[in-house]
Amino acid sequence: MEKVKAVLTLGATRLNADLLDTDSVHWLLDKSYPVEMSPLNGNELYHYFEGCIPGHSEAVGSIEAGDVMLFGNDCLVVFYESFATPYSYTRLGRIKDTKGLKKAVMEGNFRLTLERI
Repeated sequence: MEKVKAVLTLGATRLNADLLDTDSVHWLLDKSYPVEMSPLNGNELYHYFEGCIPGHSEAVGSIEAGDVMLFGNDCLVVFYESFATPYSYTRLGRIKDTKGLKKAVMEGNFRLTLERI
């Protein structure tokens, strides 16, 4: 599957990401940013959007730090820790620099901008 090069910005930290060329990703790239993310469970940031985002949830089994996914049909999730999971997600892509991601989260940067490069 083709990749969409993108930059995900948390606070002042810019992180390169390879996103999948899907309807879900294009929907998210067309939205207005920035959005406020909220931390959850010590391993992820999330944001609920208004409206239904196209997606195809599947049991993923495990999450890797840097994964960008859709939970349900309206929740963008960015993971900064790796772990096993019984939940289903739509895979959107990955952030390449997980050290920079974790550092941004630990500094309390939860304002997200997502843009195509």
